[in-house]
Amino acid sequence: MMIRKGNINDLTEMRKLFTDTITFICKNDYNGDQINAWKSGAENEERWLQVMNSQLVIIAKINGQMAGFCTLDHGNYIDLFFVHKDFQQRGVARKMYTFIEQEAIIRKEKTLTANVSKTARFFFEKMDFKVVQEQTVQVKGIGLINYKMEKELN
Repeated sequence: MMIRKGNINDLTEMRKLFTDTITFICKNDYNGDQINAWKSGAENEERWLQVMNSQLVIIAKINGQMAGFCTLDHGNYIDLFFVHKDFQQRGVARKMYTFIEQEAIIRKEKTLTANVSKTARFFFEKMDFKVVQEQTVQVKGIGLINYKMEKELN
């Protein structure tokens, strides 16, 4: 597995991985309307360009294929964190997370925060994040439950 910083050339593959992961991996935690509303975020070109221009983007590749990506905004907020449906439970998330945490520590951040889906909550808890609060976000008029989570860094 190779971990590297992302660039604008990764954007098309990232957006596909985003929609595929939500469609196939999150279906046990969210209903069809919620899945469709959530994955419609891939269509927001301006948002994705902003992510690429202002956030630290990390790409995980296995045998040349994108296995996952994550982004760090403002030095301590994990904005996007997705693992390809074919690479679940293979250490991709842990490896990307470790990279992101080290980056936050280098930047002398005291905490890491994230708004985490029901699907990702267990992973973040394994990484020692704590739930600060459950929240319902509105996406295209559809409510999705997620969790504001936080981890103190040493």
